[in-house]
Amino acid sequence: MADLLLLLLRVLCLCSVVPLAVAAARPGNVTIGALFTFNSVIGRSAAAAIDLAVADVNRDAAVLNGTRLSVVAQDTKCSGFVGTIQALQLMEKKVVAVVGPQSSGIAHVVSHVVNELHVPLLTFAATDPALASSQYPYLLRAARGDDASQMAAVADIVAFYGWRQVAAVYADTDHGRGGVDALGDALEPHRARIALRAPFPPGAGSAAMADLLVQVSLAESRVIVVHVSPDSGLAVFSAARSLGMMAAGYVWIATDWLAAAIDSSSSSSHPANHPKSTMGLIQGVLTLRRYSPDSPAKRALAMASRSKHLNAYGLAAYDSVWTAARAIDAFLADGLDVTFSDDPRLQAEQSGSNSTLRLGALKVFDQGPRLLEKLLLSNSTGITGALRFGADRSLVDPVYEVLNVGGTGVRRVGFWSNRTRLSLAAPDTKKNGSSSQQGLYSVIWPGETTATPRGWVFPNNGRPLRIGVPWRTTYRQFVSKDGTSPDGASGYCVDVFKAAVSLLPYPVPFSFVLFGDGEKNPSYGDLVSKVANDEFDAAVGDVSIVTNRTRVVDFTQPYVESGLVIVSPVKEKNPNAWAFLKPFTGAMWAVTGAFFLFVGAVVWVLEHRFNPDFRGSPRKQLVTIFWFSFSTMFFAHRENTVSTLGRMVLIIWLFVVLIINSSYTASLTSILTVQQLSTGIQGLDGLIASAEPIGYQVGSFAKSYMMEELNVPESRLKELAIDDYASSLQLGPHNGGVAAIVDELPYVDLFLSTNCQFKTVGQEFTKSGWGFAFQRDSPLAVDLSTAILTLSENGDLQRIHDKWLNPGQCDGATQGADVTAAADRLNLGSFWGLFLISGVACFLALLVYFARILCQYGKYKLAGGEPPGEDDPSSSSSSVSPERKPPVRRPERLRSIRELMTFVDMKEAEVKRAIRRKSSDDGRRQPDRSIASSAGASSFSVSTV
Repeated sequence: MADLLLLLLRVLCLCSVVPLAVAAARPGNVTIGALFTFNSVIGRSAAAAIDLAVADVNRDAAVLNGTRLSVVAQDTKCSGFVGTIQALQLMEKKVVAVVGPQSSGIAHVVSHVVNELHVPLLTFAATDPALASSQYPYLLRAARGDDASQMAAVADIVAFYGWRQVAAVYADTDHGRGGVDALGDALEPHRARIALRAPFPPGAGSAAMADLLVQVSLAESRVIVVHVSPDSGLAVFSAARSLGMMAAGYVWIATDWLAAAIDSSSSSSHPANHPKSTMGLIQGVLTLRRYSPDSPAKRALAMASRSKHLNAYGLAAYDSVWTAARAIDAFLADGLDVTFSDDPRLQAEQSGSNSTLRLGALKVFDQGPRLLEKLLLSNSTGITGALRFGADRSLVDPVYEVLNVGGTGVRRVGFWSNRTRLSLAAPDTKKNGSSSQQGLYSVIWPGETTATPRGWVFPNNGRPLRIGVPWRTTYRQFVSKDGTSPDGASGYCVDVFKAAVSLLPYPVPFSFVLFGDGEKNPSYGDLVSKVANDEFDAAVGDVSIVTNRTRVVDFTQPYVESGLVIVSPVKEKNPNAWAFLKPFTGAMWAVTGAFFLFVGAVVWVLEHRFNPDFRGSPRKQLVTIFWFSFSTMFFAHRENTVSTLGRMVLIIWLFVVLIINSSYTASLTSILTVQQLSTGIQGLDGLIASAEPIGYQVGSFAKSYMMEELNVPESRLKELAIDDYASSLQLGPHNGGVAAIVDELPYVDLFLSTNCQFKTVGQEFTKSGWGFAFQRDSPLAVDLSTAILTLSENGDLQRIHDKWLNPGQCDGATQGADVTAAADRLNLGSFWGLFLISGVACFLALLVYFARILCQYGKYKLAGGEPPGEDDPSSSSSSVSPERKPPVRRPERLRSIRELMTFVDMKEAEVKRAIRRKSSDDGRRQPDRSIASSAGASSFSVSTV
């Protein structure tokens, strides 16, 4: 038993020692690789940063716990081919991770290698947005921000200053093309675009660079975005300076390569130490720099690397080494081994080939997926900020400084982040990037000016603007061909355009090109399409601003208000002796007359017992009812109402009469004074409901509007020249003409000014205007809009209008308000509510009145009263005379109804006196009956005795 216990103790001790031995079995050395171009601005900074980072990691006992970190660097020599070979050689040395490469092109190739060998790749300088694709799971972007984020910053700067187009100068590489594509995507939401792409081949000389910039100088845009490498970028500005392109009016925006070149060219952080030759090339340029928040670690690194020329890329390389070291430490802490194994595919390829390539030396890192997992879970703080990867395997929260080069240094004018966009203060990531100060500080632009450049000029290639002008054949005063004019065109629209151009602060060369065949008015939709297709630079004329056109071109501010109106012929008024009956329909007259009589009868019933004016002989009472009924129409009735119910009914009825009288008067006035339409079309609703043909002007958008918006069938639409308007309307729809014409208000005004027999009906059913059409994103459209507003304010626009568009002998379309339809009569549907209120009031009054009558009649019967009549006992003697026959006995029901009707006809005062008299008589009879009873008893006693 003792031996068994001893054995168990030994087993337990052995189990407790084994984990300690495993945990202590860390490798003595772990190797990582580094890929970059040694002799480059980024490479020199990265080499110094990586050496400092490895030294700091090995110096810190809390990292790697005794394991030494070593680095193997390979020079890619800025070549995709050499970089691939160097990457393969690096993998032969069994590295567990690779820092680099700096080139996006090499990163694309090397990513395929690390995918197969399971070696994580931490790139600190490759900024191509395509590298974030899921195609490269082992590539992590250890730099804060890529070309997508910094191009978003550039686009926000462009939008902040209101520029609409830029020219892009870039190296024709994966890095350059990817960045410019990202710039185009970022500009699109701001309605801006890349007007010119100017790529140059890698290694281009100064002559090739100058030729390229000459093309840029001939372009319209003066906002130039430069996206190149730090090693070749300054050559762009050197050529630009020699061509005079660093003068006032130009805008140069460089991506973060320029800040890296400036930082690397200084022997210290003080801006006064920048070489004057370098700073003299880039005066007034805006550039971006990856933002690194100030911290004690950053200051300590700056002190340790004062002669190392560290830039933002070097700081990212420094943090990349630390990120890899911490992930390796977590990897080893889990007890994982650093082991490599052969790839069977590479072994088979090597054995079956006579090649001297050592493919078999490439090993697969067995625990690569686990180390990649540790890297993706990194969450620490480095020199550049938080070291935490997002879902796209890039560091989160990219922030850029916006720098302005001036004098011997650079000046920070703002910040950009994907949360705050442009801001004056550094975004606080702890507060979710909130910042209340939006925008940028003032900038000193090229030419040492603080005025914001316009950002564009007319191209210096000698070609004036091609302005399409419609060749109108009718109403030439708007715009048409003019052989006597040096411009070849004249008219109201042409003069407005020339006046607006004269107000611009810069010259605008242009030439008019007539559009049309001179036989009929051209299609304005086709004219706008030619502007959108770059056949014309702009269109000047009576071009309406409609929705489908604004989708393809940009319009200026409208210089003429317009809209579609309906023109219809008008017939002369004929005298009519019975015109006074027209305001009301037959049903309206019948119901109104019936209600006059009904209300008069109700008032008579309510007033009959109280008011002597409503009593008398049957003939007199009938006349009173008729007189009182119709006299209320004129509020001239002489009979006064005394009952409460009668007054209530009369007040409501007088209100109804007031409304009817007012409506009748207004309708009759309109019928007797306005002109009448000869067709049933009296507005938009009648136009749609009618089945008659409708005319429209040749080339007008009215056809498409009526078909698409109003659903008018094409078979009803008839194309007309303005000269045919009058004849078509006079013929009418049944004689080959049209019932109405739909056209724009300016044309209709001119037409009606000389054709008084036609008028507009209804209201304008579209609100638009005429404007000058330009190609999309043309800055000239904005400037001309401002000029048109100036013309309107100073009165020049009205003077041009009066010069060309003089009115004729008619008042024009303003007479349209005097036109109505003959069938516009008042019907019962407009007044049934008033009649209902009056009828309900009468019914309720009668109900209350008869309820009171029945109640009073009951009291009267209980009091013993009998209405006077032939059957009244009080009217005959107590004994029947032998000479007279006894009265005929009627049925009890008929007798009761007759008594009730007789009671209703009695005066109210008589009924009350009768009730009071009966009550007093009953009071006097009660004592008499008592005396009589006593007397009777005495007599009975005496007689009995």
